[in-house]
Amino acid sequence: MPQPKQILWLDAARLLAFFTLLCCHAADPYYAAASYAATDSAGAASGLSLEWAKVWGSAVRPCVPLFVMITGALALPVRTSMGDYCRRRIGRVVWPAAIWSVLYYMFPWFTGVLGCDKSVVHDWFVWAESDSQALADGLRLVARIPFDFSFIASHMWYIYMLIGLYLFMPILSAWVERATVRQLRFVLCLWAASTLLPYANQYLEPYILGACEWNAFGMLHHFSGFTGYLLLGHYVRHHVRLSPLRAVAVALPLFCAGFAITYLGYNHIMNLPERTPEQLELFWTYCTPNVAMMSLALLLLMRVVRLAEDGRAAQALASLTRVGFGVYMVHYFFVGPVHWFVEWLAPPVALRIPLCAVLILALSWPFAMIARRVLGPRANRIIMG
Repeated sequence: MPQPKQILWLDAARLLAFFTLLCCHAADPYYAAASYAATDSAGAASGLSLEWAKVWGSAVRPCVPLFVMITGALALPVRTSMGDYCRRRIGRVVWPAAIWSVLYYMFPWFTGVLGCDKSVVHDWFVWAESDSQALADGLRLVARIPFDFSFIASHMWYIYMLIGLYLFMPILSAWVERATVRQLRFVLCLWAASTLLPYANQYLEPYILGACEWNAFGMLHHFSGFTGYLLLGHYVRHHVRLSPLRAVAVALPLFCAGFAITYLGYNHIMNLPERTPEQLELFWTYCTPNVAMMSLALLLLMRVVRLAEDGRAAQALASLTRVGFGVYMVHYFFVGPVHWFVEWLAPPVALRIPLCAVLILALSWPFAMIARRVLGPRANRIIMG
């Protein structure tokens, strides 16, 4: 089949999405203990480390929305049969996710076989629910794969959400193909209104717009969630044309306002004497107006990126596109060890999280490229995606 033409600005957006994602995960060890009283064998993070974790953690919340918007920009509308679409797109996600979930969940047992102390479990995976190295516990997590993920591999939550989006995209596509620009904007406005619901539920009423004890699906429910990011990515690619100067003029205040709400809100929650996990995630929730503002701002900036189609940067971005799913699968294995290495290097505190992100990418990207060459096309598709 002919290869699709490379869209450089979307490839650049993918690189930015990976960098922000890796920064998000690199910040985990610094605020895990403060947020959830998770085990931190390195000791509690210093006050300065925690403050920078708040800054970086707030700034990189667009990571997941960027990935979803890229998917919407590239894949909407779907023009293949439902069977062919499910086989190609969903099948390419399910098998690698299942294989890598098994590897993550059995890793604590493997460390026990090697005679490692059980503290290595939390050193490697800071959000792990326990430090058990028992075979039975690992197998129990494996048995849950069809239904849920474990915090040992907390990044796997995205796969369940992504499969849901993939299943819905052919249905959404039938409307997208016929919708006018005005209709797209109207639905995006309804989605934007739905991003206020997490705050309304927390600070106004737990149930609103028809939701109640026996009905979780209020008036805006069907316009809410990550589907809005799919439409937003499609809209920006096909209906937004801004000069670089105007893009910066729109995106910069949009990002700054979104970041200010995200950071100040998260800081407020962290200062509460008692806080629930749901409250801790409130201002970092992906489908909130502040995160949506930052996400849109970054995509608008990427929209005006100009690179030579035959240059080295374009070739590198194309490589990341080919192995990106494999990078996502493997990268979480490197988060814990890289954190320890950077702490040993002791660079300036403000640079530790982005340095961790760069090193994680520098390890996982070549790993995925080598695996692609060694495994061959069929095995690579099954194992690495």
